[in-house]
Amino acid sequence: MGARFIAPFGTARDAGFHLLGTDELGRDLYSRLMHGARVSMSIGLLGAFCSGVVGITLGVLAGFYRGLLEDLLMRAVDGMMALPSLLIALFILFAIGPGFGNLILIFTLLHWMVFARMARSLTLNHQQHTYITAARAIGASDTRIILTHLLPNMVSPLIVLFTLEIAVLILSEASLSFHGFGVQAPQSSWGLMIARGRGYISSAWWLVVMPGAAIFLTALALNLVAAWARAITDPVQRWRWLTPPRHKNQSIEDDE
Repeated sequence: MGARFIAPFGTARDAGFHLLGTDELGRDLYSRLMHGARVSMSIGLLGAFCSGVVGITLGVLAGFYRGLLEDLLMRAVDGMMALPSLLIALFILFAIGPGFGNLILIFTLLHWMVFARMARSLTLNHQQHTYITAARAIGASDTRIILTHLLPNMVSPLIVLFTLEIAVLILSEASLSFHGFGVQAPQSSWGLMIARGRGYISSAWWLVVMPGAAIFLTALALNLVAAWARAITDPVQRWRWLTPPRHKNQSIEDDE
């Protein structure tokens, strides 16, 4: 075990060089950040995936079949989104206990509504297009229409939403772990590292600043990835972002 509270870029006898310093137990903070990244990113990815599967399925079915199913779903979505999600998560985790699996379950229950609203809106929009009418005219089944016509044309905005939701869930996990209801020791996450380091903030500021910076940079990177994914997957956005300005002007002149 290395020396305790070595500052970033510091060295100590028999402890070697530590890029981001060491914590209260003499552990290398960079290694702890990398280990915590696996947990935080896993929760963000799995939580977004599970909530996306549930929300997209319900949203597509509600938008496709309309009627009572749509009314019930949208009223449930409105009611769930009116509740403070972090407070509800704290109450549920207090009842069932913290942990990795429980966090995934809570995030699925509290974040599927975002995907459901988006999927329903996209389904209603695409149902008005002629290719859906043509598919129905040739006798295509509802399952075939949804899987081969609707979903492929909804991929672009849903990928963007999925990427942004990962950042939201990473921040949510950090908040819950900071309050003691998220990831528990001996596991490590960025939120738990901030919670353990706040008691030493006056003497070892890097224990809080480094995991906080990791959360900030990850959220920023995911927002940039979402913008890039939108530009790549949407033909209209791809033309706007990737076409040189002179070609855009020439195209506009040709249209006129």
